[in-house]
Amino acid sequence: MSARSISRVFAVLAAGAALAGATALPATASAPRSPITFGAIQYDSPGKDDGSQRSLDAEWVTVTNTGRSTVNLKGWTLSDRSHHVYTFGGFTLGGHASVRVHTGIGRNTRTDVYQNRRAYVWNNTGDTATLRDNHNHVIVTKSWGRH
Repeated sequence: MSARSISRVFAVLAAGAALAGATALPATASAPRSPITFGAIQYDSPGKDDGSQRSLDAEWVTVTNTGRSTVNLKGWTLSDRSHHVYTFGGFTLGGHASVRVHTGIGRNTRTDVYQNRRAYVWNNTGDTATLRDNHNHVIVTKSWGRH
């Protein structure tokens, strides 16, 4: 066997060892398959961004349950790239139902919940919404604009 062939064999063995080492690393916890997803997101409330309660309430993210069974969202979080975090309280989302998570202040219902903020969360020029379950698994993300 020539020196060149021996070099190739060692290169293949080294690559195999590196691959074996990579696959031997512990797997990261992946999110369980979930029927929860994002629907429409209105990150730029209509009209002038004047900071009014009406304008803040017109900024929202829709969370949708595409499955048949009710899902308990207690402890789930909705966040943006700047780490503004909304945590769902005792809230269950029925099968084939949606809830809008508004930025502003309001009274929670089955179809609308409020973050009770006095400032905008979602950037009009670009942002990412991330929904995590109560075990901190990423369930869904959605981005828009410049990243």
